[in-house]
Order: sequence, then structure tokens, then C-alpha cells
Amino acid sequence: MRNETRVLFNGYLNQIAALCSIAVADVSKKFNVTPSAQQKLETKLQQSSKFLSMINIVPVEEQVGEAIGLTISGTIAGRTDTSGAGRRSPRDVTGLVKNEYFCKQTDYDTYLPYAKLDAWAKFPDFQTRISGAIVERCALDRIMIGFNGTSAAADTNITNNPLLQDVAKGWLQHIRENAEERVLNGATYGHADADYKSLDGLVFDAIQLLDTVHRDDPDLVVLVGRDLMNDKLFPLVDGQEAPTEKLAADIVVSQRRLGGLPAVMAPYFPAGTVLITRLDNLSIYYQEGKRRRAIIENPARNGVETFESSNDAFVVEDYDLVALVENIQEYEPPVQGG
Repeated sequence: MRNETRVLFNGYLNQIAALCSIAVADVSKKFNVTPSAQQKLETKLQQSSKFLSMINIVPVEEQVGEAIGLTISGTIAGRTDTSGAGRRSPRDVTGLVKNEYFCKQTDYDTYLPYAKLDAWAKFPDFQTRISGAIVERCALDRIMIGFNGTSAAADTNITNNPLLQDVAKGWLQHIRENAEERVLNGATYGHADADYKSLDGLVFDAIQLLDTVHRDDPDLVVLVGRDLMNDKLFPLVDGQEAPTEKLAADIVVSQRRLGGLPAVMAPYFPAGTVLITRLDNLSIYYQEGKRRRAIIENPARNGVETFESSNDAFVVEDYDLVALVENIQEYEPPVQGG
């Protein structure tokens, strides 16, 4: 590390220490990020991603507990004849079905080589570049886990699970396990002999997997895999951001509807898949006071290692408000014999 870079890097360490109310010497030791600093970090994570800003990122006190219930799960209108023994009975609008979460420790460790730090030292936003790089990757990894996670291994293997399938159970896996009746596995489209003549027909039919009270919810969207996307369906980047801002434009919205619903493409959403729900039906819970960090300079690796962990859970707030179709394929007519 160059001497000029060292001065800037020490300033970065001082800033981390001040935010977490610890001595600078303790930054290289494992420390708890203060709740206020944790909240600021989570806010930055959410704001760094258009998709994450459209779902819920929620602090919880307990590692294990009941889902908070951030969506309205049913109707409340009715009438009771109280002239006799009848009594009005208010309904829990957040749902009656038991829905547990478990915030499991997830490591978000990063390494920055001296050469990269020296290069970044030439820019006035040195500290922001370091924190921004970590925040952006953490945000993208959370999205990847949410859509692809199927298990929580004690020792994860990135080679065998390049989409972080073994880091934690994500939203789609929870739907498969807890709402099997709302999952359709296998469908073809695009031909008179296919299951559906079009994707529109498939989505129209899949809407029926939702609970009756949610089928006409005005905030429903259909998340679509990239392979089902085409230029006609997805011509616009959400908000029409300038090219220089495309890194933040991680969610794509179609100009036209699919099965009567807004069509959305999010990062790392699985191929051959559609998910119908409200975006605010998807949540990430993190346990307050359990984010831990250590920033260690390692000359043996010619760089700086940041060890960071957070207890996270991926939560579907209301399983009556989801419909999942997987293994969707465009129909291929059988090959005619000679």
C-alpha cells in the first residue's frame, strides 16, 4: 500500500470506529456494529438496489419468531347480529397461519488488494468507493439468495453452488415447501398443441393459484425469468435511467402487461419461472445487534480483508398471495419421422 493510500485508508478505519463507537485499534478485532450504524448500513443496502427498495427489509429482535405480517391477508367487512347472543369478532388482517422465520448467520466477507486501493486513492470518494463496493455486492447476493437459495449448509461451496443455493432458503424455496398447492411445475407455451398458446394464457391461469381474495389485488406483479423476456415485452429500463445509472437499474419493467399484470424482471430470477405476488409480500429480516465485523490488513495476501456477518432470513409474508410456475418451456413440435 502506498503511503498516500495509507493516510486515506487510516481515515476510513477512523470513520468505521467512530460510527461503531469503538477504538480504531479494535476495528481489526471482531466487533458488533451498533444498532444505529447497522440501520444506516441496511438503509444503504436497500437504496443501492431498485428491487430491494420495493420489498421489505426489516429489523427483528429475536433470531427465531413469527413473521411480522406486513401485508393484509384477507377481508374485514361483515356484519353481526348483536341483538341476541351474537358478538362482533375482529379479524387478524395479518393472517392466522403460523409462519416462522429463522435468522441464520450469513457471512459477507470481502478482500481488496493493495493495488486496487492504490488506484482508488486517486479519487476524492475513496472511503465511499470501499463501502459502496461492499454494499453493492451484499445487496446483489441477497437478491441471488432470495431467488435461488434452497438450503443452509454449515460449510457452503461456491463451486458447486454458484448462485448461492446453499447459503440460505430463499423465497421460492419457502413457497415450494410451505405452499405446495400454489406451485405449478412444468408447462409449455407458444403453440396450439402446447399447454398454453401464449405466456399471457399461462399467467392468466396461474393467477387462479392465488387465494380468491388476492386475485384482483391492484399491486400484483408477475416476476419473469430472463429467458422468457424479449425486446417486445421488456423494452424499458425502469424509470428510463441514463446509461451511466444502469448499475442501479437492477429491475426491468415491461411496457405492456403479461396476463393482465405488470411484468417485472429482477436480477438472478430463475430461468423458466414466473412468480405472481406483490413485491411487498417478500421480506428480508435481519437480527438487530447481530451484525459483526473485522477489518484486517493482511500483508501475506497483499491486501485488506473484511470479515462481516449478519443474521438474515428470507420471508414470504403471506403464502395465500403467491403463485409460482416453474420449468416453463417454449413448445417444440415433435420431429416428424422420415
